[in-house]
Amino acid sequence: MLYWAVVFLVIALIAGVFGFGGIASASVGIAKILFFVFLVLFILALILRAMNGRSP
Repeated sequence: MLYWAVVFLVIALIAGVFGFGGIASASVGIAKILFFVFLVLFILALILRAMNGRSP
């Protein structure tokens, strides 16, 4: 999922350089959403791992 966030960020940067504002803003929005979903899932996985008593 983090891979897709980076892909959409790169698409947004390239579209921004070439002047496609609508595509760039949509890609940035998607990248932000995917990044925060990844971040929440990562934190949830860390909490669940800590609750199971496993050491990192």
